[in-house]
Amino acid sequence: MSHQAIYRKFRPKIFDDVLGQEHVTRTLKNQILSDNIAHAYLFSGIRGTGKTSTAKIFSRAVNCLNNHDGNPCNQCEICRSILDETNMDVIEMDAASNNGVEDIRELRDKVKFLPEKSRYKVYIIDEVHMLSKGAFNALPKTLEEPPEHLLFILATTEPQKIPATILSRCQRFDLKRINSGVIVESMKTICDEIGIGYEEKALKLIAANSEGAMRDAQSILDRCLAFNDDKIDYDTVINLLGTVNYQVVLEAAGYILDRDIKNAMVIVDNILNMGKEIAFFLDELIICFRNMLIIKTTKSTENILRISEDEAEELKGASDRASVDELVGIIEALSTAQSECKRAL
Repeated sequence: MSHQAIYRKFRPKIFDDVLGQEHVTRTLKNQILSDNIAHAYLFSGIRGTGKTSTAKIFSRAVNCLNNHDGNPCNQCEICRSILDETNMDVIEMDAASNNGVEDIRELRDKVKFLPEKSRYKVYIIDEVHMLSKGAFNALPKTLEEPPEHLLFILATTEPQKIPATILSRCQRFDLKRINSGVIVESMKTICDEIGIGYEEKALKLIAANSEGAMRDAQSILDRCLAFNDDKIDYDTVINLLGTVNYQVVLEAAGYILDRDIKNAMVIVDNILNMGKEIAFFLDELIICFRNMLIIKTTKSTENILRISEDEAEELKGASDRASVDELVGIIEALSTAQSECKRAL
């Protein structure tokens, strides 16, 4: 049997499975329960936050014959046919490869026909911002005066590229970056279900590097399983991500704050000897000092990047060793060094 990627195997099947987006899923469930369905929706947000999954769940929920509290039952004939991709009433389009005006004109001609066996004919258009100007111009009329049986669900990572004429005709839902704690708990559930051990700090490192995208975290987890199917450990994650152990980054940051050039250069030499990219190490250092600056100026760890909550506590102490101006100066110097490294490649 061929391997199925974790992000596909554990794709949400009902609204309650879509983690971190309760502000979206609750509203959609209430609309279904009250039979107050709009004719066009726009789901926007960064990659891997559940836009397409939510669209697919919604396409089943509005057509389900045995809806459960706004969720699709996934057992009735309609749900099964949509899950099996044999239902001709739910059409998925990738705007990246179907972005011409002729594609939209063809769609506009087809939407007039009634659904074969479902309540709604649903068009899911992914990465809708990639439609051509002509295609965008051909779409508003269909969105403005759609047949009662028609439902459009548009998904995009770049809503700013969508014309106002389209935005004004859609109910817009912005999906947020997913909290790292939610991602860690989800990965724990996955590991428990497939019977694999894990180190919690390894899962926290994966979550920190996913930058709020559940699919990215699951893809990294998949790579770790391919490397070592016995346990997800911290060293494996570091090696696969090509990153540097965060304690090494923090140690180097400490030497920079102390202006201890000799020991800082020893760390750089060790990193080069391990085959790590110096530009990536500089990137990690810049993020480290950026996080210090955020903690220093806001007294909060809410917007820090790529580190766990435990590591954030260590940063608080380090941030007290320098002023705001000194931290800004260090970031500028490291950014200049990073630019020079990239130019030298």
